[in-house]
Amino acid sequence: MTGPAARLAAIATACLAVMGAVPALAADTVKIGILWPLTGNAAAAGQASKAAAEVAADIVNDAHPDLGNLPLAKTAGLPNMGGARLELVFVDHQGSPSVAQQQALRLITQEKVDVLFGAYQSSCSFTATAVAERQGIPFMVGESAAANITGRGFKWVFRGTPIASDYAATYMRFFDDMKKRGKTIGSIAVVNENTDYGTSVADAIEAAAKKNGIPVAIRIPYSASSTDVSAQVLQLKEKQPDVVIFISYTADAILYIKTMRNLEYMPPMVIGDDTGFSDPSFIPAVADIAQGVMNRSAWDIGKPGSATYLINEMYKKKTSRDLDDTSARNMQSFFALADALNRAGAKDPEKIRVALSQTDLKPDQLMMGYEGVKFDSTGQNVLAATYLIQLHGKKYDLVWPDRAAEAQLQWPMKGWK
Repeated sequence: MTGPAARLAAIATACLAVMGAVPALAADTVKIGILWPLTGNAAAAGQASKAAAEVAADIVNDAHPDLGNLPLAKTAGLPNMGGARLELVFVDHQGSPSVAQQQALRLITQEKVDVLFGAYQSSCSFTATAVAERQGIPFMVGESAAANITGRGFKWVFRGTPIASDYAATYMRFFDDMKKRGKTIGSIAVVNENTDYGTSVADAIEAAAKKNGIPVAIRIPYSASSTDVSAQVLQLKEKQPDVVIFISYTADAILYIKTMRNLEYMPPMVIGDDTGFSDPSFIPAVADIAQGVMNRSAWDIGKPGSATYLINEMYKKKTSRDLDDTSARNMQSFFALADALNRAGAKDPEKIRVALSQTDLKPDQLMMGYEGVKFDSTGQNVLAATYLIQLHGKKYDLVWPDRAAEAQLQWPMKGWK
């Protein structure tokens, strides 16, 4: 071939060679907007969960074949979206429901996130999820427990964690088991911070106790911003319940324990309803005077070499501490969301919503002690569950139920003795 035709052929060949040398375009990213209290009274919990989400995103974005059947661990990115990576956009709602509402809208309209996640305090999740519902954007609630979050007939809101009624039922089963062991539970007291979270859980516990014939000697609502709880502790001291259940955030949980020590009041057993009792700052602050305090948790580090152990090692490398229950529940909900994103195969909100509604993860696909992840028509995970742990020394040990226990339950608690 000569002349113009040859020159055209040479140009075409060169163009093809150049095109072949250009690398394929990188897969698109999926933006997840995450709302947590990164400053304020609950900042430690928010920062701990932020680290958990970052570890979870690393597990999804890069291959980790050593993590067993955990969804998306073996691959890099979201296979059904061409290997798309997860991009996390964090905002600080400071524990304010109105700020959470504003930030949720900003994440959707300005940051253009594909899904939302959060928001720790139930009152903040309540307002932020309402924005997502109006905007038609899927929202995964990682850990907020108030029943009303998924009780409004919303179709864009899903929640991976157990809720108030689950916790109340767990406590009643525990009390029944303790009675069979000869422990005296003549009455209980319920002490709750007075926003959506505390009120919802306390209401559920009161209702369950009444149903199970357990007298509630006193219920004490209070503000989580209280700086003096002496009057409340003196009320408990007067009533002398056999068990006190605290539904508290971090600063107030620590304040109650210190005040109980100062006023020389220690009931046979204290149960913390997670949250403040699981906060990374709780044990360093009061471990020496809170020995034997119980807490609810569905998280267990597990045996060396197990998937949960390896995940905890990744988290510890990042933060220099172990995962706590709240952070772990957030991580589990994050993995469930990522699994749904992959099954959706696209960033279309409706496809993501449908994929979430069809979630059916089995126990061997989870990092938590749930029976699975499966959402009902309200968006609630009906297979979520929890254990009870107890503070021994400087760490919590899993003590109930017996089938899962790793240490012996101490009753009564030692406190500061």
